[in-house]
Amino acid sequence: MTTDLRQMDRREAVRELFAERGPLLVVTGLGSPSYDAFASGDSDGNFYLWGAMGGAGMVGLGLALARPDRPVCVLTGDGEQLMGIGGLLTIAVKRPPNLSIVVLDNGHFGETGMQPSHAGLGVDLAAVAKSAGFPGVETVRDITGVRASRACLHSLTAGPRFFRLCIAPGNPERALPPRDGVFTKNRFRTSLGLPVT
Repeated sequence: MTTDLRQMDRREAVRELFAERGPLLVVTGLGSPSYDAFASGDSDGNFYLWGAMGGAGMVGLGLALARPDRPVCVLTGDGEQLMGIGGLLTIAVKRPPNLSIVVLDNGHFGETGMQPSHAGLGVDLAAVAKSAGFPGVETVRDITGVRASRACLHSLTAGPRFFRLCIAPGNPERALPPRDGVFTKNRFRTSLGLPVT
């Protein structure tokens, strides 16, 4: 697959994606997706994962099933989603109507040295999601497309949705969210109106 399909600036795309957040809950995957979400504006409704490669989709699924009253977005990278491909299939089978999966696809394993990922070698994750049974699947190649997709993230019906955002390879400066797991958990629970334990 050629890199000319992956030209969006990741930070700009994520900033645009979360420009009108409202009640959206966000689970971020390992590394750059967490940095990008934090750089776009920290929120008590962000649950940043550290050291949980492949797990973002499953955390998002659990949250979406537990809180059908809130829209949930998982923001992850192509490398992590490839590692969690079984989770993607489970999401398709469980069909949570309030869940969106957004994959930042640069065709590389960004956290381990920018080696080409399977997505960079021709695997189309949007086609995988579609064949798994996701009712809404889009490949987004520009900021106008991100803007058009943003409203879908707030829907509590017709999910799960899958968005593949084609971003340019590269490693912008890290914007590190809180790394204290207890703090992140307690803050997130408080934002949901749950007791802190």
